[in-house]
Amino acid sequence: MITQKIKPFLYLGIFYLIVSLVIRLVFLFHPITTASFGFFEIIKVLSIGIINDIFVFTIASVFLALYFLFLSNSKYDKPYGHIILGILILIFLYILVIPNNIFKQYGGSIAEIALAFIGLKILFFGLMLFLPGKRIQIRNVLYFIILFLYSVIIIFNAVSEYFFYNEFGLRYNFIAVDYLIYTNEVIGNIMESYPVVPLFLSIFAVGLAITFFIYRKTRKELLDLPNLKQKFILLGSFILLVAVSLFGLSFTTKITSPNVFAEEIEANGLPKFYWAFTHNELDYFQFYPKIDQKLAEKNFLSEFSTPALTRNITSEQPELKKNVVLISIESLSADFMEHYGNTEKLTPFLDSLADKSMMFTNLYATGNRTVRGLEALTLCIPPTAGESIIKRENNKNKFTTGSVFKSKGYDVKFLYGGYSYFDNMQDFFTGNGYGIVDRDNFKPEEISFANVWGVADEDMAKKAIQVMNAEAKSGKPFFNHWMTVSNHRPFTYPDGRIDIPGNAKSREGGVKYTDYSLRKFFEMAKKQDWYKNTVFVIIADHCASSAGDTELPMDKYKIPAMVYSEGFIQPQKFDKLMSQIDVMPTVFGLLNFNYQSKFLGQDVLKSEFQPKAYIATYQDLGFVKDDHLTIISPVRIIRQYSVKQKPGKLSPQFNIYYDENILKDHNQKLVDETISAYQSTSYWLKNNQLNR
Repeated sequence: MITQKIKPFLYLGIFYLIVSLVIRLVFLFHPITTASFGFFEIIKVLSIGIINDIFVFTIASVFLALYFLFLSNSKYDKPYGHIILGILILIFLYILVIPNNIFKQYGGSIAEIALAFIGLKILFFGLMLFLPGKRIQIRNVLYFIILFLYSVIIIFNAVSEYFFYNEFGLRYNFIAVDYLIYTNEVIGNIMESYPVVPLFLSIFAVGLAITFFIYRKTRKELLDLPNLKQKFILLGSFILLVAVSLFGLSFTTKITSPNVFAEEIEANGLPKFYWAFTHNELDYFQFYPKIDQKLAEKNFLSEFSTPALTRNITSEQPELKKNVVLISIESLSADFMEHYGNTEKLTPFLDSLADKSMMFTNLYATGNRTVRGLEALTLCIPPTAGESIIKRENNKNKFTTGSVFKSKGYDVKFLYGGYSYFDNMQDFFTGNGYGIVDRDNFKPEEISFANVWGVADEDMAKKAIQVMNAEAKSGKPFFNHWMTVSNHRPFTYPDGRIDIPGNAKSREGGVKYTDYSLRKFFEMAKKQDWYKNTVFVIIADHCASSAGDTELPMDKYKIPAMVYSEGFIQPQKFDKLMSQIDVMPTVFGLLNFNYQSKFLGQDVLKSEFQPKAYIATYQDLGFVKDDHLTIISPVRIIRQYSVKQKPGKLSPQFNIYYDENILKDHNQKLVDETISAYQSTSYWLKNNQLNR
């Protein structure tokens, strides 16, 4: 009897293992997987992967196990059946009628979900109670539905992991959690990017076929229900298997590899999703290597001319109250530009502008998300473990680029073509004194084209000119931070603007259309009175992809940046290694600003500047200096690589990579500098010392 009852689990489990194996093989040979695998490494990856899958399926089958445990005919006997039905009705009325019931206190849609679940439970329980002759048929229908849900979820998860890997070169992480939170933008993005209807029809069709197969093989198990003793044996066995699986995952999920692709492919996406969901912010002092706090602060602050967190920045020249327009460009990798060796002519305007600007040719983004780029340009501090500060609760009243401009009498705004509630941007920028101009400020006639991420960049460019004209009339200088949106999947934009159709949905089209929109912006700006008194800072928020052979592939963090001001900034190239957090302190230096600073980025044009860069994911924190990349990770793991120049088509300063082999003998001075920078930043944030 008991062995017969595990047949549904075996069939579903085998199906899950087959699907997981297929998706792993797809990842192994996916173009984004740039690493090579030897035969034994492939065997290792697949073996660990299968073990992970067995553990995960065992835990995920808890709902099916509960379904079988609660199968019974005796509960419909008098008086138990009527009592149970009465209790279910009372619970339904409690949720429906009582305003502050326990479900509504959780917020969101919990109450509605509970109401729907109890309502369905009442319906089917009532049918089986009052129609005993149809009990087998009703039970079969419910069993079929459960099998179908399991089958569809298995397939849907595999498809989701494929698309996520296709985009990021990773299994689920913080971004996947965001996808659940910002459902409007994300579902809209999926609808616009992929053939959703055929895709879902295919998923349901395959799920239906698998369900029919398993149902036909196992439906007889519902004819002879287990007795109480057998249920206890089944329950005990299942609890033991779940305990073993949880214990096993605590080991297999910590297996590391020098090849980040191997780690991702052998992993199971569901534990990674759960980990990301429960670790919005990583406590540096719990998970990362640390040294004495005073020593860490002394080490980190020694690079500044005044070794203190709060420093007085002074200039011998008069301050220049020029307008400043900071344009963060969505996902503009350096290698999209001709200046970095691209031959597709995707950015003709930006390349022409670079020739007239101060161009930073060796600059690295701090992260791989828009919120990380905004954080770096606004707070000018190294990235910290976990989610961006923009997404955290304690994100207000910080010392920001905006607060410096406001102290000088500037009008400060954040401009965004989408809805700024996305990624918590509205909460962050308004909480730090910025005015907001976003999609809510557009009249219908001002929008020529929009997708789920927002209005087309050319529409935002026109709106930006309107805003700046109004600001200029007030007599106050202005600082506007504009975040573009068009270079983002689904890469749709108005037709007829560039030589790539707007419905081609290609990354190249998104880049080229953004370049077109920026050209239009500057053409309009040149006609305005405020133009010649304005400094334009153009920089990417992050690269188009962060996938690589190692934890932090440097070439996937390299971004273009330039400062342009006609008649003020002389064309030049700055080739020293620098970070995204150094850009705005450098701009303040160009304007000869005198201010009290808490920025941890530096003016790169000052003699005391030390070339370095910070690059990070949500858990790997990297520090680049003196031809070394040092990475610290949970739990107190330290890796160090040798940064090397590799010959190629490009000039050496545009061709920086690093050796894939981990250095066995660490440069301890650089390890200490890495720990000092990240530990100090985390400590100051935790204690609100970076507030204004």
